[in-house]
Amino acid sequence: MSTKILGIDVGSFQICAVIAQHDENGIKIIGIGTEKTQGIKKGVITNIELASKSIKNALLEAQRVAGTHYEKVVVSISGAYTKSVNSSGVVNIPNHEIGIREIERAMQMADHTADIPHEYEKLHVLPYNFKVDGQEHIEDPIGMNGTRLEVQTHIVTVQKSSLSNLRKAINSAGIQIDNIVLSGYASAIATLTKDEKELGAVLIDMGGATCNMVVHSGNSIRFNEFLGVGSANITNDLSMALHTPLPKAEDIKINYGALINKSVDLIELPILGDEAKTHEVSLDIISNVIYARAEETLMILAKIFEDSGYKDMIGAGVVLTGGMTKLEGLRDLASAIFDKMSVRIAKPKETDGLYEIMRDPANSCAIGLCMYGAGEFTAYEIDSEKKMRYHGEAISKPKPSFKNVFEEEKRENLNFKRQESNPFEEEGIELVHDDLRLDIQKPSSKEELANIADISKQEKQPSAITKFWHRITQLF
Repeated sequence: MSTKILGIDVGSFQICAVIAQHDENGIKIIGIGTEKTQGIKKGVITNIELASKSIKNALLEAQRVAGTHYEKVVVSISGAYTKSVNSSGVVNIPNHEIGIREIERAMQMADHTADIPHEYEKLHVLPYNFKVDGQEHIEDPIGMNGTRLEVQTHIVTVQKSSLSNLRKAINSAGIQIDNIVLSGYASAIATLTKDEKELGAVLIDMGGATCNMVVHSGNSIRFNEFLGVGSANITNDLSMALHTPLPKAEDIKINYGALINKSVDLIELPILGDEAKTHEVSLDIISNVIYARAEETLMILAKIFEDSGYKDMIGAGVVLTGGMTKLEGLRDLASAIFDKMSVRIAKPKETDGLYEIMRDPANSCAIGLCMYGAGEFTAYEIDSEKKMRYHGEAISKPKPSFKNVFEEEKRENLNFKRQESNPFEEEGIELVHDDLRLDIQKPSSKEELANIADISKQEKQPSAITKFWHRITQLF
């Protein structure tokens, strides 16, 4: 059975909607739609109606390409709205064996003890380290024996008002959300390899108007940050420096987007405010403008990474993705700025389907959202809908909310006792009629004892089981 998953990357420069088909063979990309963003600036929604219109147009285009409808929706949210805290939780294991419920209880405890501002709510609760009976660096405690489980989590929180605005914009486009995912987290799912996650890597999604950074080490994300600068700033710089209209400046960035170009060749550009006239500009000047903005952006990102305190945990280096990484020479510049660390320009992981979509780093987040919807998240997580997720689960059958774990256990125990007392009920066989059932309680008076004695002296009547057996033998 296959599921159609819609991933919507709500970017500040472009809305990207990707439809993927997920079945037992994996993921296949079957549709994509893009639309220039309106109503969103630097990751923040400024006009719900315009944002909703952009989202709807991108969705309609993706559906036309795919030729089918979607069944599940996963939407990105910019890091501009988020803050993160670390928290830990400890629980006892009465039965001495650690299962999903024990891990969930520990994560719930970490969730409750976290110091979250009132105007924020939790988006992801991501465990990055487990301890069993004091033993550290447990990769996965499932199935282990112990009496005490401790978990350390990275909790991503989001402004309640901003999350509400995003939901309104999506709902106004006629879309019902199943999950909301931090954009940097989604990009990490689509680009980072297993070895990079294990050794530790810093992923930077360099988009049109924003850059989202996440540090992934071991089991999960350890740090995330946001910068309100992107490739659109290069376009603005070119427009001002060359005194040419913004659309022409965008064309120049795309066609001559090299950080180092010593060519003295000249190109003609229309003049801002009087496009009937043109003037000549050398490619060297264009290159210098692009280089200056790219260098400044990378230096700010390097400073954010330096201040994060996670630099010593990074063994796999820096991974860059997003539309801005298409600039020629960006990798070498990044390597020099990030203290000669290994730098890789990442495209989304190879999957079946539309090849041109998968090989474009600008689509990393949208494809990562589809992969998240298919169950390719961290080993354990409490998601935006407050539901427990774990790697390999059938995500189409969501687990109960962690708030209702204990109520669910009570219901299961009650059902088990009912089945144990009457095993034939599961097969739809009623052994005793309601009017024949006796209330088996301790007699409270001599009168009740006398009644019971009288009943025992009565002539024995055929029981319901005997009647049932006679009916069966008559049929055969």
